[in-house]
Amino acid sequence: MATFWIILTAILVSSACAILGCFLILRRMALVGDAISHAVLPGIAIAFLWSGSRDSLWMLLGATVFGLLTVFFIQTLQAGGLSSDASIGIVFTALFAVGVILISLNAQHIDLDLDCVLFGEIAYVQWDTLTLWGLDVGPRAVWMLGITLLIILVVVGLFYKQFKLCAFDPALAAACGIPVVLFHYALMGLVSMTSVASFESVGSILVVGMLIVPAAAAYLLTDQLGKMILYAVLIGAASSVGGYLMAYAMDASIAGCMVAVAGILFVLALLLSPKHGIVLRYVRRKYAAR
Repeated sequence: MATFWIILTAILVSSACAILGCFLILRRMALVGDAISHAVLPGIAIAFLWSGSRDSLWMLLGATVFGLLTVFFIQTLQAGGLSSDASIGIVFTALFAVGVILISLNAQHIDLDLDCVLFGEIAYVQWDTLTLWGLDVGPRAVWMLGITLLIILVVVGLFYKQFKLCAFDPALAAACGIPVVLFHYALMGLVSMTSVASFESVGSILVVGMLIVPAAAAYLLTDQLGKMILYAVLIGAASSVGGYLMAYAMDASIAGCMVAVAGILFVLALLLSPKHGIVLRYVRRKYAAR
């Protein structure tokens, strides 16, 4: 049963991250996902200190607020003349440092540590269960991630055309009357929610891998957004199952192995992609040279 909950949690994490990761890749905002996943740390710490509990709802709200603040600060610095990478680096390191300071100053009073937030431990999800009306309804992480994935599916499903147009051509979207800024912040809010919902299962650092690697691999396999999202979800699910099997065989970190398998799948896509594959391009050049 433990294996089932671990793999289910991993698939929920990878699916939520893969869907959002596709839009981040298309908008050339991969590093923003990295920045948000680190910069929400002070939001988690402040929410905990204010509420006095590790209730996921308060942490989710705190993380979402700081995720949106991160995007706002990045865009403000860019408008002031700084380059995109410099703006991202300044904002996420500064906010992340604030979160580290808040946790370290209050570590003796709270049951919240950096190892939990940064690395997580997916093997323990089965022990933290949710009880409703006196009934044990399963791991809290599964419910949290399931609700997060459902919200992502509903929002992206309802506004798929708007998100798609904003990703490919923001200027055209604005000309069509689509509120580009609103959808931009909606996407960033979803990334923030997914990051904090995944903290206790895979940790902040490994969320970045699932946000970017499956989507980047899918980007190499197709030029259609719908197929890209489907491929990214499938690659994420395959990484979850394969990573668990690798971790079991090697007695290693489960989350680490999952991202490692995702990296292996990306390399395979890079080599064998029908359009962009290094191997196939080499073969075509060899035949063309004859």
